[in-house]
Amino acid sequence: MFDFKRHTGIQAPTGGDLHCQGWGQEGALRMLMNNLDERVGENPAQLIVYGGRGRAARSWEAYDKIVETLLSLGNDETLMIQSGKPVAVFKTQPTAPRVLIANANLVGKWANLEEFNRLEKMGLTMYGQMTAGSWIYIGTQGVIQGTYESLAALSDKYFDGSLRHRMYVTAGLGGMGGAQPLAAKMLDGVALIAEIDAHRIQRRLDSGYLDVAEESIPQAVSVALKARADGQTLTVGVHCHANELLQYLIDENIVPDVLSDQTAAHDPLVGYIPDGFDIADAARLRQQDPTHYLQLARTSIARHVERMLVLQRRGAQTFDYGNNIRREAFDQGVQDAFDIEGYVPAYIRDLFSQGKGPFRWAVLSGKPEEIYRLDDLALQMFGDNKLLRRWLTLARKHIQFQGLPARIAYMGQGERDTFALKVNELVATGELSAPVVFGRDHHDTGSVASPYRETEAMQDGSDAIADWPILNALLNVASGAHWVAFHHGGGTGIGYSLHAGANTVADGSDDSAGRLARVLWNDPGLGVVRHADAGYVLAEKTLAAHSDRIRTPLLGGNAAKP
Repeated sequence: MFDFKRHTGIQAPTGGDLHCQGWGQEGALRMLMNNLDERVGENPAQLIVYGGRGRAARSWEAYDKIVETLLSLGNDETLMIQSGKPVAVFKTQPTAPRVLIANANLVGKWANLEEFNRLEKMGLTMYGQMTAGSWIYIGTQGVIQGTYESLAALSDKYFDGSLRHRMYVTAGLGGMGGAQPLAAKMLDGVALIAEIDAHRIQRRLDSGYLDVAEESIPQAVSVALKARADGQTLTVGVHCHANELLQYLIDENIVPDVLSDQTAAHDPLVGYIPDGFDIADAARLRQQDPTHYLQLARTSIARHVERMLVLQRRGAQTFDYGNNIRREAFDQGVQDAFDIEGYVPAYIRDLFSQGKGPFRWAVLSGKPEEIYRLDDLALQMFGDNKLLRRWLTLARKHIQFQGLPARIAYMGQGERDTFALKVNELVATGELSAPVVFGRDHHDTGSVASPYRETEAMQDGSDAIADWPILNALLNVASGAHWVAFHHGGGTGIGYSLHAGANTVADGSDDSAGRLARVLWNDPGLGVVRHADAGYVLAEKTLAAHSDRIRTPLLGGNAAKP
């Protein structure tokens, strides 16, 4: 019998044997456990998956009850999760989702970090980040392609299409930031990354994402500059605070070619260490005086952005990678914080307009060769998609799997559903030895309202309209996703975003085929509609190409056309 009661050394079961009553429940159970695999999550002992304090469940008691309930959940029942706590099972219908999740949602007037912290301390809520509390985190790979595509678009725009002879300076090597060195390596560049947590540096060394680590800032900078001059691909981690590294570069008049940040600044209480503190000292102060800690962290964030602005003015191509660091700095008096451009309007929005975003799948067999079989299938089906071909070729070469073997790929409208249906056939015929879970990041084309990230600078001014992620969650429930989640705060922090996620299992059955066809057409389709309604011509063209399957009665009625 498989041991489902462990709180340490958690690993999802693999293979084609069911432990639950259906594969929808089984897929949710295995992905929940995969989130808390020590090879995957950042701090599983605290139920933290990534993103500061993004958790998979509110407590170990809640986790145990979720597991117990999933193991017995019927194929006409739905488990309700309220901020990481299982609260009820209802009779629904066989085509309904098996799990519905809501995390950290607060009424608007109370949707701020201080109120959330108060309620969390009372045990009433939990921060689910994006894919932590919706059980579809797949390790650092989950953000690598987004980082890669952003850097690729930047290099196409400003350089020669690669980062060779270019130096990318940033900070943060956690669950999100750990993707940065490998993304730069894929573009033949040099990455120099500050990280205050020595454990995270070692973890990235062990995974091969970092090539070298240095304790001395001058030595780290010297190594990186030599590699840039030589046209060598190299990733360098330096054990220091971001502010220390940036100040050294300013003092020595060294200008990086590209500059960003991926600390968890969106959650300054847990995700950002004040400069002058090490990890242990910060933890003590956070426990003893969280108000003072927040003040120090926010002051450090302001200095951080001020130094980024200095380097930007000296010529560094600088962008905000969606961690709300600009807003935190602005609130501390850095009036020009938003002179730094956000990465979505700069590099990603055209992909969103085509229904392209961080689609992902995990093989429940646990066999890496089955991921490679699906890589080949995707290339066979969509060989003319240059972006997809380039990514899958590089991913196969560079990506190390964490936990259940998985893949992420920016597939768009009409690609996700046709691919998943073919995979479902491979499960049915036994060519794949176990089902496959299809999901995505909440950071997707129409599933999030986040004015400092995904919906920043919408051309019709609809940045803060949150109807779209709500409609996305409702549509995915109506379409029959096996589990659907709706969260507050992921990516940019409490008060700054609302977002939805949906996941569906391909188990080879006709039931799964129907769910996959509906979910994986409708889910990106609503994103295309959202962008077409905002007046993006590329989205309008995408819709026109699929007008036989999506009707848009008043499309663009409120849009400010370009």
